[in-house]
Amino acid sequence: MNNYFDLTGQVALITGASSGLGLQFANALGSQGAKLALLARREEKLKKAKEDLESKGYEVYTQVCDVTITDNVTNTVSNIEKYYGKIDILINNAGLGLGEPADTMSDEVWNKMMDTNINGVYKVVREVGKIMKKNHYGRVINLGSIHSRVAMPHSDMITAYCTTKGAVFMMTKALANEWAKDGITVNAIGPAYFESEMTKDVLSNEAFGTVVETYCPMGRIGKQGELDTAILYFASKYSSYTTGQLLNIDGGWTAI
Repeated sequence: MNNYFDLTGQVALITGASSGLGLQFANALGSQGAKLALLARREEKLKKAKEDLESKGYEVYTQVCDVTITDNVTNTVSNIEKYYGKIDILINNAGLGLGEPADTMSDEVWNKMMDTNINGVYKVVREVGKIMKKNHYGRVINLGSIHSRVAMPHSDMITAYCTTKGAVFMMTKALANEWAKDGITVNAIGPAYFESEMTKDVLSNEAFGTVVETYCPMGRIGKQGELDTAILYFASKYSSYTTGQLLNIDGGWTAI
């Protein structure tokens, strides 16, 4: 039987990989034979993630990297190429979820969101894209959100977040168009709410439980592992005719 998700020999770079969804994605890719390059800002958590993944037999390279700093990104991507010889897969996962009402949000908070969730995504994909174009092969997977498409009723806290995730979707489409003939696909996944460090405060709010029950047809948040097959599909060589897409994984949230 053919394993359509087989990634043996492929090199996968994952940003924001020290915990949460990034670490889950690393586990999924490693389980299919990918060699892993993990980037994150927190050295101790990155070290722990490396130990966990290596205990499962996965090959792992790690480097502390702030995706908002251009030189940091350039040097880090160069080091990964020197270490592995190539980069086949990019999971652009690093992001922030700061929430404040639009009419009282400070420039500092707004700029921090834009710098991480848009500029950081672009800086990483720009450098990795140079390697992929040189090798005439690449799979880019950006982390969008249900908020790449929709806002949320009765919420005055997510304008900045929605703005950034809408931009990620349009960046995905534009890059897919620009690199289509270079053997590079560019897609995005759009999760609803999953447990992570970024969402723990929101998910612990009793009122948010009512929002989920009302606006998500399945009436629940996502479970660990429910994003893995989407990541593996977009990372696979068999997704070669799929590009510029945002796949919402949301229990039906964006279907109503």
